[in-house]
Amino acid sequence: MALITIDHDKCKRDGICISECPFSLIRENKENGFPEIRAAAERMCIHCGHCLAVCPHQALTFDGVGPADCLPVDKELALDPARIELFLKSRRSIRTYKDKPVDHATLERLLDTARWAPSAKNSQSAHWLMVEDPAEVRRLAGMVVDWFRENNYFPGVVKAWKEGRDMVLRGAPHVAIAHARTDGSLLKPTEDCAIAISYLELAAHAHGVGACWAGFLANGANDYPPLVDALGLPADHKVFGALMLGYPKFRYRRIPQREPLKVEWR
Repeated sequence: MALITIDHDKCKRDGICISECPFSLIRENKENGFPEIRAAAERMCIHCGHCLAVCPHQALTFDGVGPADCLPVDKELALDPARIELFLKSRRSIRTYKDKPVDHATLERLLDTARWAPSAKNSQSAHWLMVEDPAEVRRLAGMVVDWFRENNYFPGVVKAWKEGRDMVLRGAPHVAIAHARTDGSLLKPTEDCAIAISYLELAAHAHGVGACWAGFLANGANDYPPLVDALGLPADHKVFGALMLGYPKFRYRRIPQREPLKVEWR
């Protein structure tokens, strides 16, 4: 089966798919004006699906997937700019959680949404380890504390743990860990995972689930052998970030100020 097929009965020869292909793998046939696929497409296509998504006439099929197989963009569900701005500005890093787990279906939906995060050349490089069991989350937090204790890092965090306060994962019931290959086959695994985590964090916010980046855990996940073993990731993978997840214990009622915009216009 061809990677991209064009239904000539539906195609209006408007050149939209030609204009939108990131690597110019679709061109105009000079004889009939229809789009045609360059021979290099099989080798160079990054499978972004732009051509399928942008065609207003449902004339294009990509890798066996047609318009009917795709979720349509519903304008009725679109948010106006004011609502989007409020949503983004109202996001907080949550460090105090309810003693209530997030149900499995919601966690799965959040991760599924994060699949649409942009990535270098559409590599979709982020893999996830979702630690769903609160007891396991606490065990991992304790291992980070052990790492700190052995190396004299962050004595305040170690002291708090002794006193019954978790300053590593903040008592969150869940933690999502983003990891990716480090074999040199990926262009930007650090950036890909960071963007995927950001998508997950915003998806969580949309569902009323609080989140906070778990930097202590992410650092120890690559440097502390007992923690590396506990996570059990593939040998050629590295952790590029982690996110605490859980229901916020308190509701934020206003948006705090930020520093003035730092920008130079040219």
